[in-house]
Amino acid sequence: MNPTRLTRALVATAALASLTTLAACTGAPHHEDEALGKKAAVAPPKKAAAQGLAGMPPVLDPHDVYAADRPNRLSPVVKDFPSRVYVPNTNSDTVSVIDPKTYKVIETIPVGRQPQHVVPSWDMKTLWVNNDRGNTLTPIDPRTGKAGKAVDVHDPYNLYFTPNGKYAIVMASLDRELVFRDAHTMKREKTVPVSCYGVNHADFSLDGRYFIVSCEFSGELLKVDTAKMKVIGQEKLPFQGAMPQDVKVSPDGKKFYIADMMADGVWILDGDKFTKPTLLPTGKGAHGLYVSRDSREMYISNRGEGTISLFDFTQNRLTKKWHLPDGGSPDMGGVSADGKVLWLSGRYNSEVYAIDTRTGTQLARIKVGSGPHGLAVYPQPGRYSLGHTGIFR
Repeated sequence: MNPTRLTRALVATAALASLTTLAACTGAPHHEDEALGKKAAVAPPKKAAAQGLAGMPPVLDPHDVYAADRPNRLSPVVKDFPSRVYVPNTNSDTVSVIDPKTYKVIETIPVGRQPQHVVPSWDMKTLWVNNDRGNTLTPIDPRTGKAGKAVDVHDPYNLYFTPNGKYAIVMASLDRELVFRDAHTMKREKTVPVSCYGVNHADFSLDGRYFIVSCEFSGELLKVDTAKMKVIGQEKLPFQGAMPQDVKVSPDGKKFYIADMMADGVWILDGDKFTKPTLLPTGKGAHGLYVSRDSREMYISNRGEGTISLFDFTQNRLTKKWHLPDGGSPDMGGVSADGKVLWLSGRYNSEVYAIDTRTGTQLARIKVGSGPHGLAVYPQPGRYSLGHTGIFR
């Protein structure tokens, strides 16, 4: 479980109402001979630079949405936070805290009922534990590792943030809603009912103007206008029994990848056009998607067979497959700040896997509570968080 678009506006050239107006708009000097009727030259229309969502920090590199996520490029906000791995145990109602240096659980934090994901806030100052059945969010201060008072939020299966930091978006899976809330107070601002079942994962376009949502239980995808907070597209995946999970945009922002645990692969979608996607088979139970620190590869966890597939963005193909020793059920997770370790929860094995991203070697297999799910590696590089277990820009 668990789990358009880049609009390029053309500059419209206004009709030439008067030469005085032309001079004022273009800044060109006014010539008397033009005023007497000589035809003025008009520059041809040009494409405007892609405009992002209002209030969104400018993209560092228009060819790489992950340009701010380079190894150890920690924001001043998080640079002094201790490095930890936070693991929500859905059946134990706890969060296991792992020290990545020792591979040991150093603390177990009681939280609400059925915690699904640990989500960094947009400003990266808080980790929110999504207590789905407890209908609360538990805040954890990543500086101290201490949990605060839970906040009432109904059906918080997963949590995202708009790229401008204005709203939190609750993926209310059972309620069949996308709930836009104040990013700091979590006060409900707008509720968007959806007709699909099991909204769970998402990612945003390069310009932040829309995002793609996976609907796990009805095998559908949604396209949502971020500013209007409105569903503007919906389609059924072309696979009987599809169960889409994690969603990730390509570095250049041109494609979206959606893991599908029943189709045993990743759907590749043109987000702008929102046309029929194509399926790339990766392995049984394809589930989580994570981008390497150099933006060259994507790690795909195949939960049903205990493997991780590697997809090369430049080559547009799968290049490797890593097998966990003794199998396992790799689910959700993230990449270490230095990019050297991939951390994944073992959903059905009450364990967490640490995997060397250079060789695929398993570095550790750590026992945690029952039903570990959306673990967060923290802190991570980036300027702000879009949510889930750590989508940073």
